[in-house]
Amino acid sequence: MLASATAVALVGGGGYLFATRPHDPPPPEAPYPSQAVAITYLGEEGPPPESPSRSFSFGVKVTAQSGPTITIVRISQPYASLSLTSVPPPPFRTKPGFGHKIVVTMHVTECANVPSNAALPFLDVTLRNTRAIEDHSFILGERYAHDLSGALQVACSNDSWSSPKR
Repeated sequence: MLASATAVALVGGGGYLFATRPHDPPPPEAPYPSQAVAITYLGEEGPPPESPSRSFSFGVKVTAQSGPTITIVRISQPYASLSLTSVPPPPFRTKPGFGHKIVVTMHVTECANVPSNAALPFLDVTLRNTRAIEDHSFILGERYAHDLSGALQVACSNDSWSSPKR
């Protein structure tokens, strides 16, 4: 009987120790996609041969820096008088640590409403990972602003820049 009581006590004590042991902390949550991706301006590119007139292209590099794979769902820009396409077209995925080159082509649809000086232009990008889907605006820097302003001036060089909607 003493052996049975000892066995029950050992099993009960072992069960208590197992149940009250410290647990490993949960793994950290994946970062929000906008916190885990970098977009770098690479410079001007020649527009694809099939592009309409008043088109210009530039390259950017999208790099997922950490966390799970990120999907680029959409790329756009804020000016109503410009349309945008990219190669590759969204959606596409990028894994952490690998840069993904994208060639963005913009087409001026209405010169009277484009800014004559794009001082602080940005790209709007929709990103998704296992944690969230986010719309984020990326400012690509002074070189991009300069190149964009120059491309807009060339694209609309035969049109009037005197529109008050600059």
